[in-house]
Amino acid sequence: MVSARENERYLPGVRLPERLKIRALGGRDDQFHRADLVFIAVPSSGIDAALAELTRQGVAGHAGLVSLTKGLVPPDGTPPTLALERAFGPQRVACVGGPAHAREMVEGGAGLICASHSPELAERVARVLRAGRVVCEASADPVGVELAGCAKNAAALAAGATESQGLNAAGMAAADIFGEVLALAELNGGSARTFLGRAGTGDLVATALAPSSRNRSAGELLAAGVPASEIPERLGQAVEALETVPLLATAIERAGLSAPMTSALARLIEGSLPLDEWVALVRVSQPATRRRGGGRMAAWWRRMRARLAG
Repeated sequence: MVSARENERYLPGVRLPERLKIRALGGRDDQFHRADLVFIAVPSSGIDAALAELTRQGVAGHAGLVSLTKGLVPPDGTPPTLALERAFGPQRVACVGGPAHAREMVEGGAGLICASHSPELAERVARVLRAGRVVCEASADPVGVELAGCAKNAAALAAGATESQGLNAAGMAAADIFGEVLALAELNGGSARTFLGRAGTGDLVATALAPSSRNRSAGELLAAGVPASEIPERLGQAVEALETVPLLATAIERAGLSAPMTSALARLIEGSLPLDEWVALVRVSQPATRRRGGGRMAAWWRRMRARLAG
């Protein structure tokens, strides 16, 4: 990328501005300490490594840290913003969601949403993106935005895994999983309105229609019998849903909620549930209802955010 001034593998033909400096992470002159905003655009599995490097390099005390990740951090299923908040505090952390397919974003813009516990930071990031001809609204619901992105990826994977059995079945699978993750978001303070907006349904529609959707394509490969471990190499890119779905299933169960379809999709990913049994479950599933008496995960999440805020 340094010599060619473009990402020849993922975005060929789009030349990067000459004023944009490109460096490999870990160089001695990264100069994160001079940045006003640090955008973290790595797969969820790379969040810890990125955090370690940012901590080692040092980040300016006034700088905002913005997660572009749509997944959960393994092995505990930690939301990326919460991982960042542990290191830098909730008022310095934001996340971005919404439909943002790379080539279309370069050529015609995108419709995004930036969320933070700090209204000032959310609006600051939104202004920066608007300056680049990107429509971006500010939100105070990082929980909703992050989990809506997770729900979108999981729903797209489920639809892809079921599409060969008919569009109705694919729609049922996507809707049920979307609803299960929404219940988790609401329990942890997220808003259903966020799920109904750009971060959720908007991003899901864009993913469902995109010919190059990684998560939907990964679902199609699962349905064709390709092991989950081989799919990223087949597609040539990371597939967030393959790692996020099992973490989501565990988080939903810990919260005392019912997650039959998310759990079944996790088993399909790990290879313990045959495709025909997955399809049979989809066809007879009923929307999940909340179980009373749980909530350990929700209580932990609230305590952690309160501790960071204090």
